[in-house]
Amino acid sequence: MKYVARLTHPQRGAALLAAMLTVALVATFAAGALWQQWKTIEMEGAERQRSQARWLLTGALDWARVILREDVRAGDANAPTDHLAEPWAVPLQEARLSSFLAALPDGTGNTVDDDKLAQQVLLSGQINDLQGRLNVTDLLQGEQIDAKTVIAFERLFDVLGVPPAQLNLLTQGLLAAQKQNASAPLMPQRMGQLSWFGLSPQALQTLSPHVTVLPNRTPVNLNTASVQVLYASVPSLSLSDAQRLVQQRERQHWASVEAFQKALGRPVSLEGSHSVSTKYFEVLGRLRMPQTTLQERSLVLREGQDLKVLWRESGSLQ
Repeated sequence: MKYVARLTHPQRGAALLAAMLTVALVATFAAGALWQQWKTIEMEGAERQRSQARWLLTGALDWARVILREDVRAGDANAPTDHLAEPWAVPLQEARLSSFLAALPDGTGNTVDDDKLAQQVLLSGQINDLQGRLNVTDLLQGEQIDAKTVIAFERLFDVLGVPPAQLNLLTQGLLAAQKQNASAPLMPQRMGQLSWFGLSPQALQTLSPHVTVLPNRTPVNLNTASVQVLYASVPSLSLSDAQRLVQQRERQHWASVEAFQKALGRPVSLEGSHSVSTKYFEVLGRLRMPQTTLQERSLVLREGQDLKVLWRESGSLQ
């Protein structure tokens, strides 16, 4: 009997250890399942907010299209002009979504199911005139590089402090893309895609406010071009004269290219290369929500009162 009693103690210890291991294993599995469930809920919540944000940014794009269409209706159809004193050029500062919903004329803003979310969502936006910038597509004239446009880009690169080698990469890349063979890079459609030609991120960041990529050749809008773009695109214009003209433009925009030439004070050939109206606009929308911030860029072509969205791109900022 004493021998049997001695054997029961190790057995009890082994049973207790097995029970503890079983509890620890079950707890581990339970914790893993709970974490997985939490992760799934968080991912679903973030994806739901991103979907809501995309839907709301579509509304912001429609708002921008309405403003651009009304701008045409309010202007002179025989002598259209676009300038920075028009409503489309005023940025939409960040504001709560609830304030937009409350302003709806039919009162539907008062029936929003998730009013708390509407209070937390912040919307902002901006419309930019892309013809106030130098167009990369203008560098190509058929299958050749346009010498006149190259001079404008050289002046712009110089005043912005971008190395001339970057312009060489750009022109050589465009010529290679024109060949459309298997080894050639694709023709870019956005500024960021110029990196395909080897342009550095620093150069692209410096050029972005003054350079764009549009589907076809476009004239520079004298009413919206920056000092640097005016200096680069108008032959023999000095930087001080460009600054003077922009200051003068702030008081009164130019109704015609001839009015600009008169303000310049000397004859210069701008036919085909400059205008006072615009067809291509960039629409920027930004939506800040509790768990995500989404930004969207769209390229809009306006021909008369007809507006067409050529492309849209969006991405989360956090």
